[in-house]
Amino acid sequence: MPDEGDQAFRRKDTTRGRWHEMTYGGALSFLRRNYSRDLSGVDVAVTGVPYDNAVTFRPGCRLGPQAIRAASVQLAELKAFPFGFDPFETLSVVDYGDAHLDPHHPETVIPDIEAHADEILQAGARMLTLGGDHSIAYPLLRAHAKKYGPVALIQFDAHCDTWEDDGKQYDHGSMFLRAAREGIIDTGKSTQVGLRSFNDQDFGFEILTSPWIHRNGIDAAVKVARERAGDAPVYISFDVDGMDPAFAPGTGTPVPGGLASWQALEFIRGLDGLNLVGMDVVEVSPPYDHSEITAIAAATVAHDWLCLLAKAKGAAVVETGRL
Repeated sequence: MPDEGDQAFRRKDTTRGRWHEMTYGGALSFLRRNYSRDLSGVDVAVTGVPYDNAVTFRPGCRLGPQAIRAASVQLAELKAFPFGFDPFETLSVVDYGDAHLDPHHPETVIPDIEAHADEILQAGARMLTLGGDHSIAYPLLRAHAKKYGPVALIQFDAHCDTWEDDGKQYDHGSMFLRAAREGIIDTGKSTQVGLRSFNDQDFGFEILTSPWIHRNGIDAAVKVARERAGDAPVYISFDVDGMDPAFAPGTGTPVPGGLASWQALEFIRGLDGLNLVGMDVVEVSPPYDHSEITAIAAATVAHDWLCLLAKAKGAAVVETGRL
């Protein structure tokens, strides 16, 4: 077999399709996509935001983007299950690399992330962002709102992340309150999924707690979120602690009783047909992970979101077996 080299560097003629590559070697781009900052004709730019100065419990998710990239290699060669197609035959995707941040000057981080997102969105690509702690969603939402207007947020999380702060600090538990007050998310169209925490204040989100989902099922939960969002631009923010620690141990603030990984994936797949404009996958902390359980789940969630975009662009689903 000829040595075609790492797809992440050698694929200069096209950003589509894929070829066989060793899963245990090569460059760690997301899903073996080409590393590029040229967004001409690109549908989706995958980018990392390696930042965790805003955590309140266990650190380590600054290492999340590289862990998710590494875990994604096993998904990079096969036709996507359960879709039955190669999303990259339809969808042009590049790995844009990571945002350059200076954690020693935290006052610069939020504007720098927003500017990084602006570059991608203004070039006409959608963003798939790998975190990093959940505070990064705030500048990402600001950038998306500049392009799309107020977005419908579908937030997978154990925590509401709408707690009051002192108005000066940024942490990963208050950014959606800030976003709601700024009007960059439409809470009347937004849904929080998998919550296992409490807030005395009601900010207008539809809240689907994990116990409710376990009792009523994924189909019922998806129906609520779909009806809530309607035809609004939808931004998905996926905190891996929305899943139970059995399925996502590698995170900073684990809470028992969450979603199983299969439930999270079924929920994401159930959002097919909505106007999906952006996504982040956050709070993967490799120092607390075991056998890449969390990173693999995060990579698969992100992969399936890309498949939804490919399907929306015309990729034909091929069913295998009973689904």
